[in-house]
Amino acid sequence: MSIGKEEARQGEMWLRPEALPRSPGHPFYEKLGRVLGEAGFDAEAERLCAPYYAEGGRPSIRPGVYFRMLLVGYFEGLDSQRGIAWRCADSLSLKTFLGLEVTEESPDHSSLTRIRQRLPLSVHEEMFVLVLRIAKEKKLLRGKTLLVDSTTLEANAAMKSIVRKDTGEDWNAYLERLAKAEGIEEPTQEDLRRYDRNRKGKKVSNAQWESKTDADSRIAKMKDGRTHLAYKAEHAIEAESGLILAVGIEPADAPDGETLKTRVVESQVALVLANSEKVVEEVVADKGYHKTETLAWLESWTLRSYIPERQTKQRRNWKGKPIEHKNAYYANRRRVKGKRGKFLQRKRSEFPERSFAHVCETGGARRSWLRGRINILKRYLIQIAAHNLGAILRALFGVGTPRSLQGGNVPGIAAKIAACACLIAFCAIHIGQRLQRIARIARQRFQQAMAPFGVTHSGGAPFSTGC
Repeated sequence: MSIGKEEARQGEMWLRPEALPRSPGHPFYEKLGRVLGEAGFDAEAERLCAPYYAEGGRPSIRPGVYFRMLLVGYFEGLDSQRGIAWRCADSLSLKTFLGLEVTEESPDHSSLTRIRQRLPLSVHEEMFVLVLRIAKEKKLLRGKTLLVDSTTLEANAAMKSIVRKDTGEDWNAYLERLAKAEGIEEPTQEDLRRYDRNRKGKKVSNAQWESKTDADSRIAKMKDGRTHLAYKAEHAIEAESGLILAVGIEPADAPDGETLKTRVVESQVALVLANSEKVVEEVVADKGYHKTETLAWLESWTLRSYIPERQTKQRRNWKGKPIEHKNAYYANRRRVKGKRGKFLQRKRSEFPERSFAHVCETGGARRSWLRGRINILKRYLIQIAAHNLGAILRALFGVGTPRSLQGGNVPGIAAKIAACACLIAFCAIHIGQRLQRIARIARQRFQQAMAPFGVTHSGGAPFSTGC
């Protein structure tokens, strides 16, 4: 056989359909496409989006393709629309999942932007509810206990873009004014940096500063300790299934005690829209959500709260306050200290943090490349829908992401691998213990045999004769 050489070749002018390259398929996306097809995902998307398109003209990109590409962004861990468009154009299996022919081009990133701007937030919310409807049909939606927690999302705006609300000065103009007031005439950029680094009381607050590129973002401290313009993402999770019933994108300085009410109402509405007979009965959150007015509001709706209170040195003064507030406060304290309260707090520390890890870290949502709360919420809703789809597929097939083990009985394979690992570890430990025992017996017998001759074993040399 001779070596193949690179040379100029004339491409074929006509290609038969059977000669076109075909994708062998991806097990995960095949299962996901089957679940979406059974639920009428694409037909429902076209029905919801039809009022926002004209009757005549050139056909647009199918709405189902747009939503499926956003699902791909979550499962592939892509945070930008450019990355999603490139990945879909590069993979034949993803083209099959999108319902595109081999000869069709996948939508460009600019097409995703135009479709998102065209479709209102209500359409994205309806598609989110559609996934909850799938979970209800699979008997995974229970909805009794609600776990609420929040995290920060980095906004697509830099701290250098903030301006003063009262004067409209940017950061450099503000520093220059302060430096001149301190007696520094005509300061250079280096002088301003040195002055900013050494001056005392250097703080920025949302009451005085705002971003001129993203007015909805707020100054906040991120998880890694950096100060950045950010949003607050809040999840309301069903405790038994791990499905997210409601999600909100709020300003980073929005009080937790107030946004909790919105998440509870949205969760109950989502259950109704998903045709579920279940209702929310318990609300669990961390101590950041503890607020007496919120506890009383939950009590008025016959909802049991399990929210730990902050530690304070002063006793509560109930003089002049409604008796309902006092009753709700102490009833919540009694429930938190009970056995079920401790059990639910362990659940709260597990499921919400896991959802943030899936959606924000591996799902690519920690850093937003969009601006404006509504735009971010549109994208984030579909990412949460993808998270719920992953939970549904995990319950049905044992896999929840494309990176999971594919094909065959995945739980059985995982169990066999774990059993083999345990057996190997047991054998290694047992053999090591036997070898240590043999070495100890041999050392003792050597010392006993050489003792009459004055030969003793030392920690340094193997033996010593006294010579």
